[in-house]
Amino acid sequence: MSKLTKEEILKKAKEEDVKFIRLQFTDILGCLKNVAITVSQLEKALDNKCTVDGSSIEGFVRIEESDMYLRPDYDSFIIFPWRPQLGKVARLICDVYLPDGTPFIGDPRYVLKKALKKAADMGYDFDIGPECEFFLFHVDDEGNPTTKTHDKGGYFDLDPIDLGGNCRRDICLALENMGFEIEASHHEVAEGQHEIDFKYDNALKAADNVMTFKYVVKMFAQQHGLHATFMPKPIYGIAGSGMHTNMSLHKNGKNVFYDENGKYGLSETAMQFIAGVLDHIKAITAVANPLVNSYKRLVPGYEAPVYIAWSASNRSSLIRVPASRGAGTRVELRSADPACNPYLEMALCLLAGLDGIERKLTPPESISKNIFEMSKTERKKAKIDTLPATLEEAVKCMKADPFMKESLGDHVYSKFVEAKEAEWEDYRTKISQWEIDNYLVKY
Repeated sequence: MSKLTKEEILKKAKEEDVKFIRLQFTDILGCLKNVAITVSQLEKALDNKCTVDGSSIEGFVRIEESDMYLRPDYDSFIIFPWRPQLGKVARLICDVYLPDGTPFIGDPRYVLKKALKKAADMGYDFDIGPECEFFLFHVDDEGNPTTKTHDKGGYFDLDPIDLGGNCRRDICLALENMGFEIEASHHEVAEGQHEIDFKYDNALKAADNVMTFKYVVKMFAQQHGLHATFMPKPIYGIAGSGMHTNMSLHKNGKNVFYDENGKYGLSETAMQFIAGVLDHIKAITAVANPLVNSYKRLVPGYEAPVYIAWSASNRSSLIRVPASRGAGTRVELRSADPACNPYLEMALCLLAGLDGIERKLTPPESISKNIFEMSKTERKKAKIDTLPATLEEAVKCMKADPFMKESLGDHVYSKFVEAKEAEWEDYRTKISQWEIDNYLVKY
């Protein structure tokens, strides 16, 4: 049940002189969409009477089925702190519904809600702490983004080397104004790369927060004359951007991943959850790493994990269990990148983990060695497999695992596969600059 009521939202909008409201939703590919309305239409929106043309949205519906209704989540009502103080702009995150009053099965938020319902039926609450990395780049004289980094900083550098500090500060202040609890903000490993961490929350709120976070980062970068990108690997030869996903299950308010008497301080439930994610990770990769460019990040030597293994200690594993125990015990998936649709990625992680619990799966032994430094023979002996190396391979893995269609539903599954196969085909047939540089003169 919502904490905010319709009357409270209308009152706040009037008191704060809100003039426009953005009704936001997310398409299947993870792109934020919105319909802007004036405050005179706010009551209509709160009564679930605002529509959107679904035929124009990636992966939604055919023209003859296009009318869709936006149902606002009252608790998502926020006034943008960077807009004018007179004539303010607010937003509401919406679920997408059909005219007959049923949820639209192609709405990514609905996919996550279904997964959370399954967890709740098993007695679990699911919390997520996402860590989104991004790059800040200069723009050219016409305002178009370049790949010229904003600074020469490295991991945890500070002013004046870290020239993104002012931009990050403004982002953090705005996010706190919008209800985020910011835990840390710092320069990342690569030049021009940054990370801002916010507190974990239930998975639905966490996914909403990721979409809001990406929007706010881009807005403030623009205000600083910069371009922010969540593209996984914008520059060759330096680290790419990830979205580490920290997950925990709770039952009756207790973290069920923790067992003081268990190996590594982990419960049997935690081990089964890890095993479930590992069992389906090749198929999940198509969603967690959804771009052609995602696989330029998933190569050995740049921190991103490519080997299917887990560890209670080192960061070279696909899944890591951070040192914190007790209420802070969590499982961290390190392969996902910030271009992914967070609703779908989090739903799949949860359902894969629950599948491991239901089937009582056992994970392989924890890997304590740095996997990047292991030889191919050592990895083979330890039965360490690798993630898909291309989007094409990832989609094939997705199609080979029945879990994916069952978890996403026929509509989202088929539309996602269709879009990604088209993306790969478009990429495959294009001529790259690398080919021109290496072949044009030689041959």
